Amino acid sequence: MKRRVLTILAAAVVLVAVAIPALAHHSFAAEFDTGKGIDFTGVLTKVEWMNPHVYFYVDVKDPKTGKVTNWGCEMGSPNGLTRQGWTRNTMKVGMVVRVEGSAAKDGANIANARNVTVDGKKLGAASSEATNP
Repeated sequence: MKRRVLTILAAAVVLVAVAIPALAHHSFAAEFDTGKGIDFTGVLTKVEWMNPHVYFYVDVKDPKTGKVTNWGCEMGSPNGLTRQGWTRNTMKVGMVVRVEGSAAKDGANIANARNVTVDGKKLGAASSEATNP
């Protein structure tokens, strides 16, 4: 009896562990608005190359006020980016990059990058948005 209870408990733990990543993932439409297009250029401050999405952060200077705002940008998975020509070393802190994509629905300084121009080369960002180059 004790063995059966332990087996059921172990199976439940495995089931919960497998289900958590699926619950954590979000749809594009839940967070971003295709009607709120963004297009900015700024200095790269951080890159996080990990699953399920690659994130990078850009300091963008407002040309009118001179105020600098840090934008968080989401791209696709490392595997999807690799298929589009990216490597872990494509972007480096301090580089100037141009980002095209969709802004967050809630108005936060977060974007889903559709295309990123790095060193004069426009690369697709393996975005979950329907339109990619």
